[in-house]
Amino acid sequence: MIDTWRTRVYRFLRRLWRRPRIDLPLAFALLLLSGVGLVTLYSAGEANVGLVGGQAARFLLGAIFIMLMSRIPPSTLRNWTPWLYAGSTVLLVVVAVLGEGRGAGRWLNLGIMRFQPSELMKLTMPMMVAWYLHPRQLPPGWKDIAVVGALIAIPAALIAKQPDLGTALLVTAAGTFALFLSGMAWWRFGLLAAIAGGMAPVAWHFMHQYQRNRILTMLNPESDPLGDGWHIIQSQIAVGSGGIFGKGFEQGTQSRLDFLPEHTTDFIFAVFSEEFGLIGVCAILVLYAFIIGRCLWIAMEARDTYSRLLAGAIGMSFFVYVFVNGGMVAGLLPVVGVPMPMVSYGGTSAVSLLVGFGVLMSIHANRKVHD
Repeated sequence: MIDTWRTRVYRFLRRLWRRPRIDLPLAFALLLLSGVGLVTLYSAGEANVGLVGGQAARFLLGAIFIMLMSRIPPSTLRNWTPWLYAGSTVLLVVVAVLGEGRGAGRWLNLGIMRFQPSELMKLTMPMMVAWYLHPRQLPPGWKDIAVVGALIAIPAALIAKQPDLGTALLVTAAGTFALFLSGMAWWRFGLLAAIAGGMAPVAWHFMHQYQRNRILTMLNPESDPLGDGWHIIQSQIAVGSGGIFGKGFEQGTQSRLDFLPEHTTDFIFAVFSEEFGLIGVCAILVLYAFIIGRCLWIAMEARDTYSRLLAGAIGMSFFVYVFVNGGMVAGLLPVVGVPMPMVSYGGTSAVSLLVGFGVLMSIHANRKVHD
């Protein structure tokens, strides 16, 4: 029995290393983006080699996950999906009881490392929605839409209660994208959006005061320039002072003089903008657009409904990351603590993103026969 188990593991690892099933254009784009992220982190962290080395190690771990996930057929992932979703939800309940963090219970302390379960839900949520819709008639009717809404609302509410409104919105978006890509009628989508907009006053009532302040500050950051408006004002100064060509690598002043808070995490894109200017910003946005477009192409070539919805939702979720962080840095959106993917410093976020791309690699490897 033991020999059989060992033999299977050995054969799996041998197949993995002999022929990794990856999409080379997407893999190259991710490698290039990772390099840009490490270079920016080196400058934002004031040449902190330990900081950059830790992030590089996370990228390496993520690359291993990409190769592992690329070998798991989408049909197997589909069978695992309910258990992965249930496990992620249970972990969110555990976090509600045992979680820790800076003013919020978002992390589980595992001794050798800290783990943020809400990052798992960013992947298991679209997987669950795709799993539910896969065997059903599409476009979905109101009954299926209601079930999907419940699947989204339960973990989103647990995450919002931590409180982590930014991640809760990302999880909601990931599930909503999978539902939208299933062919849901525009009028249904518009009606639900109108209902959600009508519920905004109710949501405002249940928001924490600091969350309300972030929204009000976005509208008028000069109302509290030394308090809640400080982040946005300093970020806008950094972005604007970069001009067209930027100040040059390691020449940014907003982070080095400690005017710009969270300059290695949430606001690292402001550091990039100050040092590389409009040309650098346009270049990295083109790179992001290529990655998103490649994800959607993989979704179009997917073999079945589950794979198509999941790949499309992963790609559009990646877009939301870029859009929200970029809008936050430019002062167009509230400060919600959403990182710039593959550029901001962060362990769980970077690894979970790369695991998602590993799922995309698997979907690509098992695409339609005609391709």
